[in-house]
Amino acid sequence: MTVVDGGTRQAWGALGGPDGPDGPPGRVAYRGASGLGEGPLPVRELARATVGVCALAAAELAAVRAGRPAEAVEPLVVDEGAVATAFVSERHLRVQGREPVNFAPLSGFWRAADGWVRTHANYPHHRAALVRALGLRSASPAELRDAVARRTAAEVQEAVYAGGGLAVAVAQAYGDPQPLVEVRASGGAGRELGPGALPAAGVRVLDLTRVIAGPVATRTLGLLGADVLRIDPPRLPESDDAYADTGFGKRSALLDLADPADRAVFERLLAGADVVVSGYRPGALERYGLGADELLERRPGLVVAQLCAWGWSGPWAPRRGFDSLVQARYGLAAAYGDGGVPGVLPAQALDHGTGYLVAAGVLRALACGGGRSLRFSLAGTASWLVRDVPRAGPAAAPPPAGAGYAAAPWLRETDSGYGALRYAASPLPFGDWRRGPSRWGTDRAQWLPHPR
Repeated sequence: MTVVDGGTRQAWGALGGPDGPDGPPGRVAYRGASGLGEGPLPVRELARATVGVCALAAAELAAVRAGRPAEAVEPLVVDEGAVATAFVSERHLRVQGREPVNFAPLSGFWRAADGWVRTHANYPHHRAALVRALGLRSASPAELRDAVARRTAAEVQEAVYAGGGLAVAVAQAYGDPQPLVEVRASGGAGRELGPGALPAAGVRVLDLTRVIAGPVATRTLGLLGADVLRIDPPRLPESDDAYADTGFGKRSALLDLADPADRAVFERLLAGADVVVSGYRPGALERYGLGADELLERRPGLVVAQLCAWGWSGPWAPRRGFDSLVQARYGLAAAYGDGGVPGVLPAQALDHGTGYLVAAGVLRALACGGGRSLRFSLAGTASWLVRDVPRAGPAAAPPPAGAGYAAAPWLRETDSGYGALRYAASPLPFGDWRRGPSRWGTDRAQWLPHPR
């Protein structure tokens, strides 16, 4: 009898995947040691389940394209060492031998008058907003520490948010429940996909995402053969290190949607797309007429996947957010604290896990014929982690996390637009990227010809 991983079954079911005694989740097996630790929350189980369902969805799409039943998926094996290494890919990255800076000096935990605050100031415009909102004389950690200490955590949170910055009061209790994914069929059908060398070969993905979760999803689709074109506004620069980590499997161009000429280029790209993946706050793209409802009204066969930080309803939905901030507000930082000082998960697991879930949702939607709206959030993944992800049972448990784990077997080297890179290989059992990323924003805003 096959022992089915509980987290894999849950995630597959949330994505609308068929199950049963011999259903697809039983085709995924896990082996090897994980380096994600045995902390208070089942991070290891979340990580392997999100990668597992992504691999399963890729295999399902490959089966459909080959004319086989969707459930005719060959057995898959996911290595937990590869998963653990990929979930901290930004830590393993080396650019020309240099270790990147993943958190800037003003990003972190700060003691307030009645608790703790988590700030995020990695991008220059967020750092400037934080300094301005709190009236700091300089962008120094000492200035920030003193300013936060004089106020309550809620006062800091609201003042910084009102000023366009990012700060969150650290919560002691878990946040409200959120759905892991919301799926809605449009009633339309996408372009018919014939057999392909890879599961997503020839699929055109318009990538409107930034930072980690969305780019992890789209670099995964690129690994599986999709033509992924990331579009960013020219006035919102991306970190070179961030793109060096997540720019695999895609190209990158700049377009200003407020400029008529650039908007015309974007519309031509949209007309040729099979999938749109966006990572902006609710309402941000609607002002350009590019929300999911508008896109599906124009193109009912599209697959539109959206992700955000805080969920799609409620007072926090319009706010900006990052993995570290959701960990703080959702009670995860408190759960991993020590002596009253907040802590962090062993990986930015909300980002990476959500990324693999988004890719899995897109692949399943393509296997079902397209015409789908999918919504994900970091808060939804956090809610799943604290409430539902089951610990591995004794019959299914691999070696204890950390025992025998080594990252080295999963590290690779390649050339790129940024020079020589060391990077974490994909954890999916579908090979590796054929080349490193180009430089952010330097590619042409056009689709590649469809493979013959």
